[in-house]
Amino acid sequence: MAATRTAHTVWNGNLIEGAGNTTLDSSGLGTFDVTWKARTEQSGGKTSPEELIAAAHSACFSMAFSHALAGEGFTAEEVNTKADVTFVPGTGITGSHLTMTAKVPGLSEEDFRRISEDAKTGCPVSGALASIEITLDATLAA
Repeated sequence: MAATRTAHTVWNGNLIEGAGNTTLDSSGLGTFDVTWKARTEQSGGKTSPEELIAAAHSACFSMAFSHALAGEGFTAEEVNTKADVTFVPGTGITGSHLTMTAKVPGLSEEDFRRISEDAKTGCPVSGALASIEITLDATLAA
């Protein structure tokens, strides 16, 4: 079954000095202030499209990794994923770097590496970001 999720943004003013807010409509979890400055300088308590993409990518990768583990008979005690999405003014989004640490009882390092790489390419958000470089540092915790 297909699912559609919705968010909307209201923007006022020009790009550099303007500001807006993005609302997560489907979940109703909140409205977040967005600015150009949050994209290119310190966030100052505001968000950016890149931070929202980073949130989506870290969540999606964690879910894809957990699903791939289950397919091989393993369950993670914890998967902790951070995504760093890079934005270059005038160029756009250039990459997403995933850093993941997982505690998975009984999983070999070799299988961990293989499953991690499969999850990196199999995650639907990675697919949506296929035009940028996606890198992964993965650590199997003891």
